[in-house]
Amino acid sequence: MPQTILIADDDTELCELLREYLGQEGFEVRLAHDGQQALVESRRPGLDAMVLDIMMPQMNGIDVLRMLRKESELPVIMLTARGDDVDRIIGLELGADDYLAKPANPRELLARIRAILRRSNSHSTVAILEVDDLVLNQAGRDLRCDGQLIELTSTEFSILQLLLRRCGEVVEKKDLYLAALGREPVAYDRSIDMHVSNLRRKLGPASDGTERIETIRGIGYQYRSLSP
Repeated sequence: MPQTILIADDDTELCELLREYLGQEGFEVRLAHDGQQALVESRRPGLDAMVLDIMMPQMNGIDVLRMLRKESELPVIMLTARGDDVDRIIGLELGADDYLAKPANPRELLARIRAILRRSNSHSTVAILEVDDLVLNQAGRDLRCDGQLIELTSTEFSILQLLLRRCGEVVEKKDLYLAALGREPVAYDRSIDMHVSNLRRKLGPASDGTERIETIRGIGYQYRSLSP
């Protein structure tokens, strides 16, 4: 059964181009040309991921994402104006999985879509990872902290999964990009930093009040366990 992608962009010509291109790659493609329509379409069953433009009529992409994240962890790739760091940062803070600057290269967009779908559908042979008060169910892709369910995006889950698998070790940023975004970092790209910031906010401090995820300047991150 083909996977289904929603393209939400008011550029109808671009939408048709991407529908044809992704259709040739085996995807079913739905289209939305304004923010309100995008939100309605995102709630329809059978959707696997959404490509969401920021600048749209009726409701902009930031507001669409903000409302979507209240009810769904659907993987989202945001399309941003080239060099528009503010929208990019806001999108990542709200839970976008990745972003791509416009004009979007269809081959690059395809690679990003396949990467987030691969993460969303990945399963591990070791079902449960437990570190202190965290219990990460890799098969079910859910997380509990001190017994409470914590909602994570697909990208946040993949980052935490790698950090917990290598708990106590320093994980280089390059490895986090490859594991969570399916690509290597590019210049001035702070996507992983923003996702880690979101994780810290959702998880809160460790029981001793310290930061769970330590920044190793110039290298990457380390999940710090309280257990000996």
